[in-house]
Amino acid sequence: MATVKKDDVFSTAAFDPSKFSESFRDFAEKGAAQSKEAFAKLKTATEEAGKTVEATVQTAQAGSVEIGLKAIDVLRTNAESSLAHMEALLRVKSVAELFELQTAFIRKQAEVTVEQAKSIQETTKKVAEKLAKPAKDAAEKAMSSFKA
Repeated sequence: MATVKKDDVFSTAAFDPSKFSESFRDFAEKGAAQSKEAFAKLKTATEEAGKTVEATVQTAQAGSVEIGLKAIDVLRTNAESSLAHMEALLRVKSVAELFELQTAFIRKQAEVTVEQAKSIQETTKKVAEKLAKPAKDAAEKAMSSFKA
C-alpha cells in the first residue's frame, strides 16, 4: 500500500472541505459587500441626477421667461419708436424734412437694433450657462464618487 505525502497537492487526503467552504464564504461575503457598496453609489448618483434634472427644468423655465420678457421689451420699444416716427411724419412740411426725418429714424433704429441684439445675446448666454452648470456639477460629482 502506498503512503500519501503531505505536500502532494493532488492527493484526496489533503483536501479539507471545511477550509474550502470557509474560503468560498469569505469570497461570497466580500462580493456581496462590494455589490451593496456599488448599488449604494449608483442609487445616490441616480437621486442626484433626478435632482439635477429638476433644477435644470426650473432654470430653463426661469430662463425662457427672462428671454421672453426681454423680447417683449424689444418689441415694445420698437413699436413705440415706430409710432412716434409715424406721428412725426404726419407733421412734415417738406420733402427735405421727410428725408431728414426718415434718415435719422433709420440710423437710430439700426443702433437700437444692435444694442437690443447684444442684450438678448447676453441674456441667452447667461441662461445657457445657468442651464449647463447643474448638469456639469452633477456629472463631476458622480464621476468623482466612482473614481474613489
